Amino acid sequence: MTANSRYKSRAPRPEDGEEKDYVGFATLPNQVHRKSVKKGFDFTLMVAGESGLGKSTLVNSLFLTDLHKDRKLLNAEERISQTVEITKHTVDIEEKGVKLKLTIVDTPGFGDAVNNTGCWRNVTDYIDQQFEHYFRDESGLNRKNIQDNRVHCCLYFIPPFGHGLRPVDIGFMKALQEKVNVVPLIAKADCLTPSEIKKLKERLREEIDKFGIKIYQFPDCDSDEDDEFKRQDKELKESSPFAVIGSNTVVEARGQRVRGRLYPWGIVEVENPSHCDFVKLRTMLIRTHMHDLKDITSDVHYENYRAQSIQTMTSKMNADKRVESPIPILPLSTPDVETEKLIKMKDDELRRMQQMLQKMQQQMHEQDL
Repeated sequence: MTANSRYKSRAPRPEDGEEKDYVGFATLPNQVHRKSVKKGFDFTLMVAGESGLGKSTLVNSLFLTDLHKDRKLLNAEERISQTVEITKHTVDIEEKGVKLKLTIVDTPGFGDAVNNTGCWRNVTDYIDQQFEHYFRDESGLNRKNIQDNRVHCCLYFIPPFGHGLRPVDIGFMKALQEKVNVVPLIAKADCLTPSEIKKLKERLREEIDKFGIKIYQFPDCDSDEDDEFKRQDKELKESSPFAVIGSNTVVEARGQRVRGRLYPWGIVEVENPSHCDFVKLRTMLIRTHMHDLKDITSDVHYENYRAQSIQTMTSKMNADKRVESPIPILPLSTPDVETEKLIKMKDDELRRMQQMLQKMQQQMHEQDL
């Protein structure tokens, strides 16, 4: 079979009207989907907040995994001398053929000291280090297999007791607002009544606006989205900051086995929307806005770091060029003076050659005579 006959056999048949009008680029989303599923996805989540607020339990509840099997709990005396550390746990999760490389960045020791002034510096330094590593890899020769360890989202846990944001909460979120997507959470929401949760949410929203804290903003829905998605997006926006409860224990409630916490007065169900905002947080973080969190990290936070780094490098290079040399340099002649000198030298040389040629011709003429 020749090449021409092979192409003719693949051409649409004239009697098929649909094949005539079908080019094929409508399958591009399917091609992207297959390639993405084959490559897999990665997501880096940071959790921050003082000890005892249920950070590890919530992460295990969100992704149905156990990331802290061998964790050692420190006593009060050990926590006093402990500094803020950065620990990283990576786990590969697969669901319906889709692979996710999940990295959890924990900050043990944050907010546990007597003096918490500047306790977020190790966190901001870690985020900047990941930006720097990505910037170096992106500027290198091998850009095909760049490993993305940039922090895409930071869940910041706010204690349920108290009357709003503490100075350490304000300082932490303002220090990270230009580097990462900050999502504030009300931890251990089962400590509060529904009315108390409502008042605390209103107070937190007012203080976030008052102190100019930039937290993650949900994108606006497109006009062509269905009503169900618009309703869900509206509920997510109205529920922020989310009041969450975490639990890895399975209990029996109403004849069903659910994840929850068993108390003398009843059962708190983690996945019951009337008990807490766990389902809304999981929907936002994993099912609807994970890609948007990654896009903002890449297009906004990383681009700001990249532009600042390039500007710093350029300013340093210009400053190095302006450094005065210890050896005095004589002023150079202007291009016009140099050109005139060169032309004059060429004219003199040409004149000498003409004179020599005339002498040789005269001598030859005299010999002929």
